[in-house]
Amino acid sequence: MATPFPFAALPQRARRRRNMTRKHQKTLEIPTPLRDDGTTEVIPQEARIMSPTTTPAAAPRRLTAQDFKTLGLSALGGALEFYDFIIFVFFASVIGHLFFPPDMPDWLVTIQTFGIFAAGYLVRPIGGIVLAHFGDMFGRKRVFAFSIMLMALSTLGMAAMPTYATIGIAAPILLILMRVLQGAAIGGEVPGAWTFVAEHVPFRRVGFACGFLCSGLTLGILLGSFIATIINSAFTPEDVAAYAWRIPFFLGGIFGLVAVYLRRWLQETPIFSEMKQSRSLMRELPLKAVLRDYPRGVIISMLLTWILSAGIVVTTLMTATFLQKLYGYTAQQSLAATSFGTLFLIFGTAAAGAIVDRVGSGRFFIVASIFFGAATFAFYTYAATSLTVLFVLYAIMGLSVGLVGAVPYVMVRAFPARVRFTGLSFSYNVSYAIFGGLTPLAVASLLPLNPMAHAYYLLFIAALAFALGVYLLVKGDTVEADVGIEELNQRLAAGA
Repeated sequence: MATPFPFAALPQRARRRRNMTRKHQKTLEIPTPLRDDGTTEVIPQEARIMSPTTTPAAAPRRLTAQDFKTLGLSALGGALEFYDFIIFVFFASVIGHLFFPPDMPDWLVTIQTFGIFAAGYLVRPIGGIVLAHFGDMFGRKRVFAFSIMLMALSTLGMAAMPTYATIGIAAPILLILMRVLQGAAIGGEVPGAWTFVAEHVPFRRVGFACGFLCSGLTLGILLGSFIATIINSAFTPEDVAAYAWRIPFFLGGIFGLVAVYLRRWLQETPIFSEMKQSRSLMRELPLKAVLRDYPRGVIISMLLTWILSAGIVVTTLMTATFLQKLYGYTAQQSLAATSFGTLFLIFGTAAAGAIVDRVGSGRFFIVASIFFGAATFAFYTYAATSLTVLFVLYAIMGLSVGLVGAVPYVMVRAFPARVRFTGLSFSYNVSYAIFGGLTPLAVASLLPLNPMAHAYYLLFIAALAFALGVYLLVKGDTVEADVGIEELNQRLAAGA
């Protein structure tokens, strides 16, 4: 039976260090991951003394050049992989008409095309759980290389696929297969990246690190929008349908191979390396421990992922199509507006991460949710007024959607290091498969009934974010624990 980690178990020297630090009014913390039954995680004695996840923390250091290198390479690799995954949605209309029977109604083509887009989300839990298992057992870094290689190959496969006119019903089947492979790859990428950067930086910089990584992932969306804008500007609609739609997928495959090369320069996280050295890695199936010991963290993380998926899928990935079909803008204007709004989303996610480090998750989500609800509803209400109004409102909405940059701050703190990758991956991917995958289908199906269905859906998401903010403000200490890595030598010296 698990028992709390007693203060008396600390070596005498560490006890004196703790008392001395209290006299100087500096907080020393012993992160002992709290299970939902009120007990703490059982950690081997040698890990209690040496592990940077369990020994008292020194004053947080600033981010170093090496930290920024790690963040930069992680964010850039994530951007290239995310580009591969989302470029599909920017050519949804063209792909829909090329890979389905020509006599199919437009509304049914839209639903089926977004359904194939959803297939990539529905398979994410399988890929994510498998990759996370190996990430918790054998290391975070190895998962990166495999996931991005799988993404690159499947994207190149999409670039080379024949259409319905050539091979008939086999075309949409092959399209679904490629999306399934992409979904398996992305399933391990995002939670793995959040875990990776959170275990490289000081604990009071975890929000910024995760927000910065979200900015990198958003950069992948911007890159996709930018490439799509160039394609639609440089080629006629007939040329795009004939061959030019393949160019972004070919570029995506090349980008993926570049990302594989870049990640050779990343180092394993100090926390995982130390856990491996001190033999404090999981001795049982990580997913079993997550579901048994941290159900509250799973639920909170799934709800936060719902907010993240709605913010990204509806306001960024689907809006380019909405602007064409509902608001009367051309494909070029729609994609340009999407690119402009996504640029502000990049700044918004980084800012959200920096702010949540200072004010905490509860206060942040309470205020940010109000901004999000007002900005998104205003955008979809007045977007048809003029092109200038469209761009201004998209910029404001992009900043408000930046609240998703604070989501991983809570999620990485909801699970201890030994099961963090698995806990994050399971919660994130299962939730994204449900909400991220079904949201396009649900919204597309409701639009014939109410042309503002997408706006009302986002108002509900804002209310959910507000409710979670209140919960985290009141009960956050039962969900969130300190995560991050201080200067390793000082932390090891504290337990020497």
